[in-house]
Amino acid sequence: MPLLEIKNLRIEFPSRYNTAVAVDDVSFTVNAGEILGLVGESGAGKSTIGNGIVQLLSQPGRVAKGEVHLNGELISNLEGEAIRKIRGSKIGFIFQDPMTSLNPLFTIEDQMTETIINCLGVNYTEALKRSIDLLEKVGIPEPTTRIKQYPHQFSGGMRQRVVIAIALSGEPELLIADEPTTALDVSVQDQILKLIKNLCTDLKVGCMLVTHDMGVIANVTDRVAVLYRGKLVEIGETGQILLNPQHPYTQSLISAVPLATKKVDRFPLVETIESVESGLTSIDVATHWLGQSEKNHSTDDLLVVKNLNLSFLTQDAFFKKNRKRLQATDNVNFTIKQGETFGLVGESGSGKSTIARMIAGLQQQDSGSIVYDGVELINNSDKQAVKKIRQRLQMIFQNPYSSLNSRMKIRDIIAEPIIYNRLAEKQQIIGIVGDLLDHVGLGRQSGVKYPHEFSGGQRQRISIARALACRPRLLICDEPTSALDVSVQAQILNLLKDLQDELGLTMLFISHDLPVIRQMCDRVAIMQKGKILECEETETFFEQPQNSYSQELLSLMPRFEDISAADYL
Repeated sequence: MPLLEIKNLRIEFPSRYNTAVAVDDVSFTVNAGEILGLVGESGAGKSTIGNGIVQLLSQPGRVAKGEVHLNGELISNLEGEAIRKIRGSKIGFIFQDPMTSLNPLFTIEDQMTETIINCLGVNYTEALKRSIDLLEKVGIPEPTTRIKQYPHQFSGGMRQRVVIAIALSGEPELLIADEPTTALDVSVQDQILKLIKNLCTDLKVGCMLVTHDMGVIANVTDRVAVLYRGKLVEIGETGQILLNPQHPYTQSLISAVPLATKKVDRFPLVETIESVESGLTSIDVATHWLGQSEKNHSTDDLLVVKNLNLSFLTQDAFFKKNRKRLQATDNVNFTIKQGETFGLVGESGSGKSTIARMIAGLQQQDSGSIVYDGVELINNSDKQAVKKIRQRLQMIFQNPYSSLNSRMKIRDIIAEPIIYNRLAEKQQIIGIVGDLLDHVGLGRQSGVKYPHEFSGGQRQRISIARALACRPRLLICDEPTSALDVSVQAQILNLLKDLQDELGLTMLFISHDLPVIRQMCDRVAIMQKGKILECEETETFFEQPQNSYSQELLSLMPRFEDISAADYL
C-alpha cells in the first residue's frame, strides 16, 4: 500500500468571470522511503498539488474532484481540527517562501518549540533541546544564540533552513518539500538533500519534492512526475525520464538545463504551446521609450566598492562589552566595468544580498565607499544628484512574493516608478507598461490582475518589468531566477542578455546557481562570512579555482550533463 495516493485530483480557482483549472485529473503515488520529484514550468500546478493535499489552498481555490489517501486513509474530506492534526505530525511541509511562512512577531524559538510540543507532546525543555539540534543539523551557525532571534534577522537562505527544521520537527511520515533548496548555495543544498535522503532511507519517510533544479532531481529522486498546464504528462523512474524522455515537453525541458561544463551564447528555449501564445515579445529598443535613458559616462569602472563594512547587532546588552555583533560584510572591495556582468557567489548569510542592498541605498553601511559613474553615493551632500543616480540603479529582489504590493494591480506596480520619477507623459504610461509586460512574456492583458493570481516564477517576471520601468543602467539581480523553472529561466536569462546588448546594461548578478553564473557572468567573486575570498574571470574560476572553498563549491555542484545510464543501474 502506498504512503500517499492521489486519485484524479482537480483543483479549481473560480472567479466572477470564469473558473481557472490549476490541476486537472492528476493521479500518482508516493511510497514510504521514496522521493518523488515534481517538475514543470511555473504555474504548472506543482505547488498547488502540495497545498491541496494538506488543504492550504488560497481562497477561492478548492479541490473540485478527486481523492487524497494517506496510509490508506481518506484525508481530502477532513476539515477543521481533523486536518490540523495531520499537518506537522503526519505531513511536514517546507513552503516555497520562507519569509511569509514564518511569523515575524515571534522568535524562531517560539515557533519551533510550539510545533514540537503540539506534534510530539513533549515538555518545553525537551522541545527546546530538539529545536537546537535541528537547527544544527540544517547548518545554522551558533544555534543556541540564533534561536532567540526573529525571522528578519536571518538571510533568505538561513530562513529557508529554519523552515526546513520546522517541517522536520514533527517527525512526519510524509514530507512535502516545495522548492526546499531555492535560496541555498550548493554546500548547504548538499547538506539539506543528504538530510532528506537519510530521513527517507533510515526512517522510511516519503517525500514529494517540488523543484525546478534538474540537477537536484537527477541526484536525489527515485521517480519523476512532469506537469504541464496542470496535467501530468509523464511519470517514471528518474533514469528513464532524464535519459529517455517520451513527451515533447519533457524533452525540451531537459534541453534547457544550463550547462556547468561550458559557456554558451544563448539558452535553448522550451518549445511549448504557452511559449508560442505568451512568449517574449521583442521591442525595437533603438526607437522605443525604454532605450532613451541617459547613458553612463564611465568608460571603464562603472561601480567601485571600497572597504565596505556592515555589522548587525545579534545580542543587545546594557554594557557595550556584552553586546554581540555579526559582521555581515568585512572590508569588501570590487569593481564592475561598464557593460559587464559581475557575479557574486557564496553561501547563504555570506553577505551577498547585504552588499546589493547597500549599493541600492536600502541599507546603511558602517564604513566604506560606493562610487557609481564617478559620483560618490555615500555621505554626498548633493542629494538631487544621488537621487538621480539611484533611479539608474535598480534591483530585482530575491523574493518575488514579498517584493510586490498585494493590494495593487500589476499595471499600477509597474507604472509607479515611472510616475514617481516623471519618466513619461501620462498618456504614454499605459502603452509602456503593456510593452514591458509583453517583453517579459506575461502579456499586457495580465496588467489588470493582482500578484496573488500569479505563480512564483511569473511574479519574478513582474519584478523584472518593474525594474526596467526606471530605465536603469545598472541592474542588481539578487537571485533573479531562484523561483523559476528551467524553461522560464532560459527565457529570462536570454531576456537579460538581450537587454544588456540593446541598452548597454551593466549587471551585478547574485546567485547560488553555479551553472547560471558560468553562462551569465564575465567575472565572479566568491564570498564567505562577509569576505571576498577570490575574484577571477569566470572561465578561469571554473577551470582553475584558487581558494579551497571555491574548489569545494565546484565539487558539490550538481552536474546534470554528467548523468549516464550507469548512475541508475
